[in-house]
Amino acid sequence: MNFARPSACLSLAGASRIARARIALAVPVLGASLLLGSPQLEAQGMSSHNSNAPVDYSADRIELQDKQNRVVLSGNVDVKQAELRLRAARTVVNFTNGESMQIQRITATGNVVVTRDDQIGTGDVGIYDFNQKVITMTGNASLKRGNGDTLHGGRFVMDLNSGVSSASGGRVSGTFSVPKKNTNAPAKSN
Repeated sequence: MNFARPSACLSLAGASRIARARIALAVPVLGASLLLGSPQLEAQGMSSHNSNAPVDYSADRIELQDKQNRVVLSGNVDVKQAELRLRAARTVVNFTNGESMQIQRITATGNVVVTRDDQIGTGDVGIYDFNQKVITMTGNASLKRGNGDTLHGGRFVMDLNSGVSSASGGRVSGTFSVPKKNTNAPAKSN
């Protein structure tokens, strides 16, 4: 785990050893899960991602709210793992109580941007439900690829169990690019 920016403020005054361990574990899990579960991932792209790579993160403030079983990262949240990156104004990680600290839900809000190579997913809110294995992007959700492909909708839902994704929430629109024909190829002779 690398601290990408020294301005990150960790509010752990008087926190127990367990509380400190929880925040140390929650932030890398947050980054990996949101990045691995990002909406622009495709089946072939998932296998090429290095989920064992270090997770770098930074935020203006990081706060453990142990009694509420959550960790809050706020202010210019930036999480990176290999070629994946998540940026948002605020991110909340909810976990179960106890020694194991099982992550239940991650919610990123405020200009959520997830990037991987030439792919960009954006929305006002991004939610990853660990129990259901469902990722939801809402509020001006869009997906863009470097080749010009786009998809816009009010809500995108990705079911990681079934592999089914859907776009809804008003009119769904998009653009896909058509591969150009090679006009310089020699003409075939009969």
